[in-house]
Amino acid sequence: MTYLHESEKREFIRINTDIPVRYKFLSHTVSIDGEGVFEGSTCQLSSHGILLVGKLPGLSWIPGLLMGEILLGINMLLPYMDTPLKALTRVAWIEAFEKGSDKCSLGLTFQEIAKEHQDEILKYIIKAQIKR
Repeated sequence: MTYLHESEKREFIRINTDIPVRYKFLSHTVSIDGEGVFEGSTCQLSSHGILLVGKLPGLSWIPGLLMGEILLGINMLLPYMDTPLKALTRVAWIEAFEKGSDKCSLGLTFQEIAKEHQDEILKYIIKAQIKR
């Protein structure tokens, strides 16, 4: 039997999906020299955040990501949209992939997102739930 801690209970409906995501690491306190835009994908989406599968520039970035010193700016294009949704996100957790892989899973929560973009995400989630 599995027991969930209070912090592990889901507050928001999540859907499994595969949407390309472009992301950039941003910080006012940590030096991020020459890092460009990365490409990954989300395999889960909620109105609160995304599960991003992507690459980290290095393991030394993990403390800054988890302490909120490094944020991620993301662009995500929903299948029926012409322009990408943009959001500023914070890393809630990181899960490593198998040894030798340069990818990991990043649990991202939305810090700043336009109301219309959040509405589009909600519409997408509702449509996905109806199709089930």
